[in-house]
This record gives sequence, structure tokens and C-alpha cells, in this order.
Amino acid sequence: MQMPFAIAVQKCLSNYTTFSGRAQRSEYWWFILFVLLIVVAAAILDNLLGLTFDEDGDGPIQVVVGLGTFLPMISVSVRRLHDLDRSGWWWWIQLIPLIGFIVFLVFTCTRGTEGPNRFGADPLRSGSGGGGSGGPRFDPADFDEALTPSRVPNVPKD
Repeated sequence: MQMPFAIAVQKCLSNYTTFSGRAQRSEYWWFILFVLLIVVAAAILDNLLGLTFDEDGDGPIQVVVGLGTFLPMISVSVRRLHDLDRSGWWWWIQLIPLIGFIVFLVFTCTRGTEGPNRFGADPLRSGSGGGGSGGPRFDPADFDEALTPSRVPNVPKD
């Protein structure tokens, strides 16, 4: 089952130093989309405020966003490789010009191994515990329950 956008982002940010366990494809790609959106927003904000360092348009907000998402990106990438039953050391293949990027892209688009592997339980199977990576786990029942109006506190107006 596909993980919702908000849950994927929350899981990746809360597990920013967790390199064990497995990450399903939807978790990985939702987080990639999130990072892309905030990088674009940071670039626009830097340019609107005139906070660029050079002619390329890089600014301090982009630097902060880049530093803040660097470790979570590596972490979710390693967990994505674990879902394919590959070592996290395969992350370094991206350093090979062009070929490395293509190989890594194929890895991240490939369906993970079914059932448990040496890195943990299958994150797509219900009751598997999300691959043992800690942090918030995706359970559709919990997500639906969290959106009911009864969970919203009543705040009196002054």
C-alpha cells in the first residue's frame, strides 16, 4: 500500500539518522518531491529577498535547506536500497558520472523484495512493523482515525 505524502515526510525527517530498516518506494519518492518543493521555494525566496551570494542565485535560505535535508536524503536512500536487499554502500555508485546515476535511479524505482530480508520486515506487508526503522509507522487505520473531527480540540474564542 502506498504511504501518504505527510506520513512519508514525517517518517523521513524523524528517522534522519536511521540507516537500518527498509523504506518503500512511495516513502522515498514522496520525500524526494518534498525536498524538491522546499528547495524551489527557498530559491524563489532567496531571489525575491535579494539574498543571493553569486550570479547563480544561491542564497542563505537554500544553504540552510540543503544542510537540513542532506542527512535525511542519505538515510532514506540507504533504507530504500535495503528494501532491495542491497547494502547501503551502493549509495556511492552515484559518484560514477552518468552511469552511476542511472543505476541508482533504476534501484530506487524497482519494487523491493517481498517478505523479510536481511535488513528487516517487508514495509508493504501489514503488521510487518515498517521494516524496523523506528519512528512513525504507516497504518491506514491510524491515519484515517487521526483525521476525524473528534480528535480536533475545541478552543474557546476570546
